[in-house]
Amino acid sequence: MSKLIKKFKSKTAILGVIGLGYVGLPLAVEKARAGFKTIGFDIQKSKVEMVNSGENYIGDVVNEDLKQLVKSGKLRATFDFSEVAKADAVCICVPTPLDKYQQPDISFVRSSAENIVQYMHKDMLIVLESTTYPGTTEELLKPILEKSGLKCGTDFYLAFSPERVDPGNLIYKTKNTPKVVGGVTPECTEIAAIMYENILAAPVHRVSSPAIAEMEKILENTYRNVNIGLINELAMLCNKMNINIWEVIEAAKTKPYGFQAFYPGPGLGGHCIPLDPYYLSWKAREYGFHTSMIESSMMINDRMPEYCAERSIKILNRYKKAINGSKILVLGVAYKQDIDDYRESPAIEVINEFEKLGAIVEYFDPYIPEYKEDGKIKKGLTELNKEILKSVDLVVITAAHTNVDYNFIQKNAKMIFDTKNAMKKICNRDNIELL
Repeated sequence: MSKLIKKFKSKTAILGVIGLGYVGLPLAVEKARAGFKTIGFDIQKSKVEMVNSGENYIGDVVNEDLKQLVKSGKLRATFDFSEVAKADAVCICVPTPLDKYQQPDISFVRSSAENIVQYMHKDMLIVLESTTYPGTTEELLKPILEKSGLKCGTDFYLAFSPERVDPGNLIYKTKNTPKVVGGVTPECTEIAAIMYENILAAPVHRVSSPAIAEMEKILENTYRNVNIGLINELAMLCNKMNINIWEVIEAAKTKPYGFQAFYPGPGLGGHCIPLDPYYLSWKAREYGFHTSMIESSMMINDRMPEYCAERSIKILNRYKKAINGSKILVLGVAYKQDIDDYRESPAIEVINEFEKLGAIVEYFDPYIPEYKEDGKIKKGLTELNKEILKSVDLVVITAAHTNVDYNFIQKNAKMIFDTKNAMKKICNRDNIELL
């Protein structure tokens, strides 16, 4: 048994997490809760200071857990990467966005590896958790880390284990979500798997290589992207045919096998589902392969904010209103219900479409009082009242938050365009139109 495995099983290993965002902070908390001394690394001093003072900024982390773990000394944060030298294992949980050309931006992963390599030591485990294209671990990380003079699989261990964070999920959190692990060598896989088995209360599934684990993550989210693209296209067709797509889906759900429900909406949001297919299609071009089905679904989903604006124009036209100069209230800028995350939110794209057409747009989101885009801050309404609702020409629901009084909205709004079926329980539907 290697020294590292013994440390994992005895909970004497010191664990590091690079990147204290939606993935990294919950993971760091779980490592500390499992009994490991854990160091969180982040380049943002504000995050480091908040963690060290026990202040939580991530919805899936329990405030009391963070405070207690910091107070007990099990968890602390730093922006000093020289402390990587103290860690026996480091997980990289940094953003992997797309650049302006819709190509992978892996600069954060690269810089993390370059920070690690300066302080690496023998018998160290490095795991990449950031979603990326197949081949990143072996083609990018391994060569950088081996500049230390240490050999992968012999002197240090390297693996990929995709994050599976689903913000706002009330059942599956970091602790109880099954983990997939693929190492550069069989020993790398086993050592990484044993680390997670001593942290999580969920099965760890071993695969034969990092590329398998990387592709598995892309498959998870591309599967959802393609199916949402299908249902969005059917929603557009059903509208032309005067068929309620939401009722169609409910009927299809009665089949106990062979069908999984997906729902239409104003587009795709979050860090994974809208982005991951671009990673795959970009990598596929290296092999002269065209991902036609995937790219078609991406085109449909990317067009949904514009389609929602077009539908809104038609609704206003029926009431002899031009969109230019109309007052529109957008309900919800979070990318999904009951969370405070607006990364890649289609609601913001819908707002942008309205403003391009000359509409006067306000928004209300109980979870997001303001958001920042292109360096500019847009503030939302602090409350909804009769006067506000009666003053707008159209209410557009783009996030189905459960803490909004939809009965009140229906009674006081002139017209409502519900892109999320948030008002499904409302009986009086005279002023409601569904996507």
